Parts: sequence; C-alpha cells; structure tokens
Amino acid sequence: MALTLGSSVFTQGGEIPPRYTCEGENISPPLEWSGIPEAARSMVLIVDDPDAPDPKAPTVTWVHWVLINIPTTTTTLAEGASSKNLPSGSEEGLNDWNNSCYEGACPPIGRHRYFHKLYALDATLTGMTRPTKAMAEAAMKGHVIAEATLMGTYVKSS
Repeated sequence: MALTLGSSVFTQGGEIPPRYTCEGENISPPLEWSGIPEAARSMVLIVDDPDAPDPKAPTVTWVHWVLINIPTTTTTLAEGASSKNLPSGSEEGLNDWNNSCYEGACPPIGRHRYFHKLYALDATLTGMTRPTKAMAEAAMKGHVIAEATLMGTYVKSS
C-alpha cells in the first residue's frame, strides 16, 4: 500500500480554509496518513510554498513548517498541532520566519500553492536542533523510502 496524506478540511488541490491562515487562527490543519512502510523508522513533514512572493514570478520556496522524527506509530496530527501536543519524539525545525512552529498561508499576492510533504524514512534524524528544511533534506538523503504530498491553495481576501 502506498503512503497517502490527506486532511479533513481541504482536498488535494482544494482551498485551504481561512482558519488555517494568517487571516484566521493561523493554526495547522488536521492531517492524516496511511500506508507507512514496515521499514520506516521515522517520518518528516515539510510544508512549503513554491510560489513566493508572486506566483507569476516566483523567486523562493517559502517554508511554513518543518517537523522531524514523527513516530511511525503516529497516523494523524490534530488541528493546531504545536510543540505542546506533538507526538512524543517529534521535533519542530525552523520555518522561514525563523520560528519553530507552523505558520499558515499568507500569500502577499495571488493564489499560492501550499505543499504538505510527508516522508517515511528508514532512519531517525539525529544531531539536529531546530533544523531548517535544507538541513532536514540533507539528513534525509538516502533514507526516504516513501513520500506523499497534499497540496492546497490560498489567496488572501484583502
């Protein structure tokens, strides 16, 4: 069975509800997954926006959340997941606001795509404190055994 990632609040390619953005409560959406390979030892979740700052002329992929060492026994992240209620052993890395937390969609112009990427690894990532996306991806090299992506979109109302 393939690794799959979904949410009860938006569908693949669908609109992310304002509640999970800078125009709402700015909390993480609920996520659920299945199909974790037996060989997996940890999971990594990276949420980013490749359309920054302008989807017509993107110049940077903006990182909204980095979460490493999610236990393979975990199959959901509750709405509003944060360092206070993450699964034991999980660690938040640094996003592009230089914060260790989820920061919701907040596109400065146009409709942006937000990719929620879940990776199953055959190892646990060690020796990192508050890793950036680049650090996590470097440490994951050669250890990704499955991945799943959920993409949602958002455009600010004002």
